[in-house]
Amino acid sequence: MTPWGEMMQAAARMGVGPEGFWRLSLKEWRMLTAGPVQAAPLGRGELERMQEMWPDD
Repeated sequence: MTPWGEMMQAAARMGVGPEGFWRLSLKEWRMLTAGPVQAAPLGRGELERMQEMWPDD
């Protein structure tokens, strides 16, 4: 399958029809298909503040 075919199938799974697919900009396509944004790991200071706010009993 061509990359366009794969992209159109992915769009269809997201509920984007052919007309909508072809109207998407590259930036919009990338936003639709980007994975979830992952938060950075907690630093020691952030962890210590959380421990102070919610201590284990």
